[in-house]
Amino acid sequence: MGDLVVKPLRNISESFKALAATVNAENTTVEVAPFSRACSFISPLFGCLGIAFKFAEMDYVAKVNDLVESSKSIVSLQALLDKDIESDCVRKAGSHSRNLLRVKRGLDMVRVLFEQILVTEGNSLRDPASKAYAQVFAPHHGWAIRKAVGAGMYALPTKAQLLSKLNEDEASARILMQDYVAASAPVIQYVEKLFFSRDLGVDW
Repeated sequence: MGDLVVKPLRNISESFKALAATVNAENTTVEVAPFSRACSFISPLFGCLGIAFKFAEMDYVAKVNDLVESSKSIVSLQALLDKDIESDCVRKAGSHSRNLLRVKRGLDMVRVLFEQILVTEGNSLRDPASKAYAQVFAPHHGWAIRKAVGAGMYALPTKAQLLSKLNEDEASARILMQDYVAASAPVIQYVEKLFFSRDLGVDW
């Protein structure tokens, strides 16, 4: 029976450790398929956070699905950006590049959320979630979304409820969250460098 229990944090930790190893290798190329697969493991996490992150879940899942789909015809993240630059559609709604940037933000939000959970005492997730949202998403959102998210923060699960949904206890969850924080940092940096090296910036 044990094998049937879904362990989202394990999948997240293992897939991002593998991505980080690729990113840290010399002259590396990150392929769209393993990148988008690792990102898809994060999708259930947004669902576990409830109404406050409903917008993030819907947006993130759609963008990851687009990257998964694009991996059938585009091999690497570099090629994905270069193709959009050639077609002059980088900043257009629905472009793979724009979707990649949105997914990168989702990864970053989870990284900050985990960092904050690891240093925050007690059972409430309101502080960690508010800080993660304020740091990563709020600067890109209009007043209405920020207000809706603020209201949704009161409906967040407790830390214990979140861990129960993720099928982890506190000790195992801490290790897996630390793994993700460490492994996601170079991956996020790598994606940002791809945008900066092509003079695209990441604030749009």
